[in-house]
Amino acid sequence: MRLGIGIGWRPEIAAEVEALTGIDWVEAVAENLCADHLPGSLVRLRERGVTVVPHGVSLGLGGADRPAPERLAGLAARAELLGTPLVTEHIAFVRAGGPLTASPRLEAGHLLPVPRTRDALDVLCENVRIAQDALPVPLALENIAALISWPDEELTEGQFLAELVERTGVRLLIDVANLHTNHVNRGEDPAKALDELPVEAIAYVHVAGGVEKDGVWHDTHAHPVTAPVLDVLAELRSRVDPPGVLLERDDAFPPGAELAAELETIRGTLRSAARAGTVARAAVPPSSPAAPAAAAPAASSALPTRSAPSAPSGNERDTEPLGAPRPGARDRTAVAQTALLSALVAGTPAPEGFDHRRLRVQSRALAAKRADVVAKVAPELPEILGDGYRPAFLSYARSRPMNGGYRRDAMEFVERILVSGGLPDPVAQRRLTHWWEDRSGPRPPGRTTRLVRAARAVLVGK
Repeated sequence: MRLGIGIGWRPEIAAEVEALTGIDWVEAVAENLCADHLPGSLVRLRERGVTVVPHGVSLGLGGADRPAPERLAGLAARAELLGTPLVTEHIAFVRAGGPLTASPRLEAGHLLPVPRTRDALDVLCENVRIAQDALPVPLALENIAALISWPDEELTEGQFLAELVERTGVRLLIDVANLHTNHVNRGEDPAKALDELPVEAIAYVHVAGGVEKDGVWHDTHAHPVTAPVLDVLAELRSRVDPPGVLLERDDAFPPGAELAAELETIRGTLRSAARAGTVARAAVPPSSPAAPAAAAPAASSALPTRSAPSAPSGNERDTEPLGAPRPGARDRTAVAQTALLSALVAGTPAPEGFDHRRLRVQSRALAAKRADVVAKVAPELPEILGDGYRPAFLSYARSRPMNGGYRRDAMEFVERILVSGGLPDPVAQRRLTHWWEDRSGPRPPGRTTRLVRAARAVLVGK
């Protein structure tokens, strides 16, 4: 199926997305959708024939644990509700600890890179097969951006993705902004990655903006798409005609006209790269030694069925189930990922071989993202705390790793304030106490209670 040109649908820009012309499809974060009904904006888009693809962010298929059945069921339900041709997720881990390491469960609140090792690849492949069996439509996986590199990696990104596709039949969601991020942060050549990965497995492509600070590229999704990212898109288009290309924006949303202009820039980049590839191939006679063997094939317009895993090689797997991880692979992966995540969110010593400066940058980025997301899921907190919200939350995050969702994180943050002495402003203290009581009790406050509180707030001038 050819998707065409699309944009990431977000509630904050729902009206702008609906007003855009020439949009063939949209992608929505799966965890932001209810499993039994859709926002009106997505209903209207689907009625217009716009395809909606759910994009998961919390499965953690690269983690040491097998994917949680309830998370898979939720993603499957959203796929059924949307009537989508495929679902997508990430090659990442998002949590660690727990039974495999007999340690507390830790949540990253962010996508963290999987080590490109045989152990991690084994675990990822089995997790992908579990997910494929639970989902009603094909699955595509996205390469992620990373601030940090794992020591002693055994494969390049392209090799890792190629073997993943060969062993599972999964499709790929290639984010060209993430390839650029890894070029700046880890010295990896995007062209080499594109040369090594199976471009025919690409389901679609992400394009997004970011910003460079102190030699580190931050994949913010809150800035315009830059020329280097468009160059990587052109490099990809010179090899394959991807079935779909999508613009992502997750914050600092611009007016609809700016989104439309970015989409037109993406279209222009694809057209120019396609023309340049045609001219280059026509300029070299087929008999010339310098001529390419063949033009890169266009990605299939149909979603293929999942291929069977390739047979294991070597004697090490002869007595194991087909495709099963090597003995101890999950345990070794669990220990490594838990040590890294604990260093990032709990302040434990950095594992051997990591760049300590980069770990500090990543740790600060994780805490900042927690503060931003909690402010979105609990907007009353920045309102009550004012300018003190962010420093207070970052102080809390340094000593309290997240071990649940963001709403639980917000509750624990407020609990810490209340038990540690509260706020100097009695009005703010009262509002914060009521906020916590309303969400921690067995049921929300009744109408009379809310009216009394509102009247008291007016009487004290707040």
